[in-house]
Amino acid sequence: MLVVLGGGIGAGGRYLLGSWLHLQLGNGFPWGTFAVNALGSLLIGVVFALAHTRAISPDTTLFLTVGVLGGFTTFSAFSFETLRLITNGDLAASLLNAAGQLSVGLLAVYLGFAAVRLVSRT
Repeated sequence: MLVVLGGGIGAGGRYLLGSWLHLQLGNGFPWGTFAVNALGSLLIGVVFALAHTRAISPDTTLFLTVGVLGGFTTFSAFSFETLRLITNGDLAASLLNAAGQLSVGLLAVYLGFAAVRLVSRT
């Protein structure tokens, strides 16, 4: 039930943020998915750090990682949108999307983890 509830919360958040960014920036580039994946990566780094130090319970970790953030992040949408860019002939945008999401996601998960470790030391 924790995963189901969390997944609903995450999916709703993904839809709201993605829709808002679509309205703000248009649909030429998948900014909604990009932002969701970056934010989700940052937050999962925070949760990982908290779980690593046992600051949160295994149930809370499950709820947040598999549930909320699993429902929030959109890797399948990322894959589809990258393929859409390729099939539309926009190879440069597809490469920017793929490389950008990977590098920003990895950086964000590291920053989330490092931020919690830094704060927990003080």
